[in-house]
Amino acid sequence: MSEQLRIISLNLLRIVTGLLFVPHGYQKLFADQPPELTSTLGIAGILELFGGTLIVLGLRTRTIAFLLSGQMAVAFWTAHAPRSPWPIANGGELAVLFCFIFLFLSAHGGSKWSIDGLLQKRKR
Repeated sequence: MSEQLRIISLNLLRIVTGLLFVPHGYQKLFADQPPELTSTLGIAGILELFGGTLIVLGLRTRTIAFLLSGQMAVAFWTAHAPRSPWPIANGGELAVLFCFIFLFLSAHGGSKWSIDGLLQKRKR
């Protein structure tokens, strides 16, 4: 695969994943009955809304993606796995998918087309 195609695909994965993640936080925090911000649901909403936004922007991508990967692992094991160990049976497919995409992003970073990439370029 050419380097340019690798960069494009990594950034599309990062941006689209972040854009799909943000509404989950928005939905939690701005529901008819918003949770206490210090509750598990409130913290999850904050991580999803602000973490997803940082992923879209590519700011502190490795750190934020690692944190969000852990959040999704916890979400799967606490909210979904008690119903069934199989994601297809317990509705946990999105949690597993987000978990592994964020793990991938934590290993690969934000790439050149991110704030991280711009900051890295400035340091040189």
